Amino acid sequence: MSGPGFKDHFSGHASAYTRYRPGYPAELFKALAALAPDADCVWDCATGNGQAALGFAPHFARVEATDASAEQIANALPHPKVHYTVVPAEASGLKDRSVSLVSVAQALHWFDFERFYAEVRRAAKPDALLACWSYELCHANSDVDAVVEKLYRDLGDAYWPPERRHVEAGYRDIPFPFPQVALPAFQMRASWSLEHYLGYLRTWSAVRAYIKKNGRDPVNEMETELARAWGDPSKELQIAWPLNILAGYIV
Repeated sequence: MSGPGFKDHFSGHASAYTRYRPGYPAELFKALAALAPDADCVWDCATGNGQAALGFAPHFARVEATDASAEQIANALPHPKVHYTVVPAEASGLKDRSVSLVSVAQALHWFDFERFYAEVRRAAKPDALLACWSYELCHANSDVDAVVEKLYRDLGDAYWPPERRHVEAGYRDIPFPFPQVALPAFQMRASWSLEHYLGYLRTWSAVRAYIKKNGRDPVNEMETELARAWGDPSKELQIAWPLNILAGYIV
C-alpha cells in the first residue's frame, strides 16, 4: 500500500539496498533514546530495510517500523521487538499518543511535510521527540571522491529527483515546526572493498533512473577510472558519511 503521491525510487532494488547501504552509528540511537520521555515505543517511519529500526531495538520495548514500499518491507531485517507495517508516512495507523520517539532516516524529503507533521502530532506522546536525518556524498580519499562527485554531477537534474535538493541543503531548507534540540555531530562509517563501493553506487536512485531510461549502467562507464583511483580492488578503504540531523520536541 502506498499513499497519495508516494514516489517509489527504491522498491525495484530493495535487496541491493539491504546489502550495500551503510549502517547508522550505535551512538546516534543511544543519544536519541536518552532524549525520549520513556523507553516504551519508537516509530521508525519510512524504515526501508529496517536499519534504523534495528538500531533503536536495544533502547525501546517496541519498535513500530513503517514504509510505503511493500518490497522494502519484504527485504527488511527481522527482530523480535520490531513490528513492520506497509503504510504511508502520512497515515501510519498507530494509536493516538502512543509513541515516545519518531525517527525518519534519509526519507523526510519525500514526504508531504504538513500532513506528516500532523500525523506525528497525533501519534506522539507528550514531550516525544522527532528526529530526522540525512546524508549526502561520502568521503573515502580525494582521488575516489573526485570520481564519484563527477558521477553525481553528471547525473544531474535529469536523473536526481527534485527532492534531492533538500539532502544537498542538509535539510536546512525543510520546514520544521518543532523546537529544535542540538545534538553532537555523528557520521556513518564503513570499511569497504571496491566491489562493495560499486554496489553502493548502484543503489543511488539517479543511477537506477539512468539505467531505466538508457538501458546501460553509468557506474560501468566510470568503473575503470574509479578502480585507478582506488588502487588494489581488494583493499578496503574507510568510508564516512556525515549526518545532518533535524530533531525537536513535538508540540
